[in-house]
Amino acid sequence: MYTIKEATVNDAETIHQLAHKIWPPTYSPILANDQIEFMLADRYATETLSNQIKKNEQIYLIVLDDESPVAFAAFSPDNINPDIYRLHKLYSLPATQGKGVGKMLLNAIYERVLAAGKNILELNVHRLNPAKGFYEKMGFKIVQVVDIPFGPYFLNDYIMQKEL
Repeated sequence: MYTIKEATVNDAETIHQLAHKIWPPTYSPILANDQIEFMLADRYATETLSNQIKKNEQIYLIVLDDESPVAFAAFSPDNINPDIYRLHKLYSLPATQGKGVGKMLLNAIYERVLAAGKNILELNVHRLNPAKGFYEKMGFKIVQVVDIPFGPYFLNDYIMQKEL
């Protein structure tokens, strides 16, 4: 049975480990291995995750299957537009994909965004990422196409939004 918990600083290592299990099979069909390694080192260092949680920069949710962590998401108010919340991360282990885990996480985030008095959730997804189809199924619409410099790479993304 799946349950969701809000992450604390003590969960930073768990998120780090999940990311390192999820990213290679998720992104190896669309990104070079050196870019995957660069992005994991930048975004998922345990210290980085700990600081984001400690400073309340991003709220992390973890999905547990009994006691085992299988997925996570992170979201926060947008830095530029206070009327929008941003979904920064939503990842589940390949074995749990298609089993309602992503939908469960999104619904938990929707509740929190609405409780904060906001009703727009925005995210970036790589243009070749099959997750784009999942987000469209969940009601997100493409609002912009962007190429964002990220270290020596570019993030070739769609910005998608959903009105809650």
